[in-house]
Amino acid sequence: MTPFIPTRQAGRGLAALCALGLLTGCATTGTGERSHPDDPWEGFNRGVFAFNETVDRYAVKPAAQGYRFVTPDPVETGIGNFFSNLGEVSNALNSLLQGKGANAGIASGRFLINSTVGVLGLFDVATRLDLVGREEDFGQTLATWGVGEGPYLVLPLLGPSTVRDTAGLPVDWYTDPVSHVEDDTVRYSLRGLEIVDTRAGLLDQEQLIRGDRYSFIRDSWLQRRRFEVNDGELGEDPFASDDFDLEGADFDDAFAE
Repeated sequence: MTPFIPTRQAGRGLAALCALGLLTGCATTGTGERSHPDDPWEGFNRGVFAFNETVDRYAVKPAAQGYRFVTPDPVETGIGNFFSNLGEVSNALNSLLQGKGANAGIASGRFLINSTVGVLGLFDVATRLDLVGREEDFGQTLATWGVGEGPYLVLPLLGPSTVRDTAGLPVDWYTDPVSHVEDDTVRYSLRGLEIVDTRAGLLDQEQLIRGDRYSFIRDSWLQRRRFEVNDGELGEDPFASDDFDLEGADFDDAFAE
């Protein structure tokens, strides 16, 4: 199970940041330990977390498992590429707002190449050409403008966030091309496909969760999010290594005041 309904786009808060960053980290803390300094609303958050888990258990995960069973791997990869390519619009706009002209150029180039040579983004030709940039969303833009992170917050259906990232969601939704599809049937179908495809991509990663699910997801999500907001200035991506020690890691000190 995963405690949210993921979307790859609708801003990075609903997709890669809230999804892919979620299950690739690690931290194990118990519910009986001292209060987490970044989670003053833990009681409320755990209630929302439990609701999201129920929705996932009975609706989203079964749909994702069925999708994974009937969809050939090349097709599933193409669908993921399609939605990731749409995300380059947000990457480009937010990079400009942050004064990152080089990354904005890369995102624009990726969108142009993958939308044409890559057949509407179904094939990630740009990556094969070594044209790779950083993902940016409006939450990261707000951080660049000096807005504080704020407390950790679990959103109904959307999952892990912070007060700052939540404030950026309306802009992320607006810059998502799917939001501007006029036909309701097409728009809802695309959004549903996006949710199921993203959830299917997380099915194999659930075994990485250790200990208390809520604490594990909170700590790993915050660790990953801060790495992204700081453009990797905190060091190497702790979630990128295949040799990362899932059993021995403890992030309690990393978040202590």
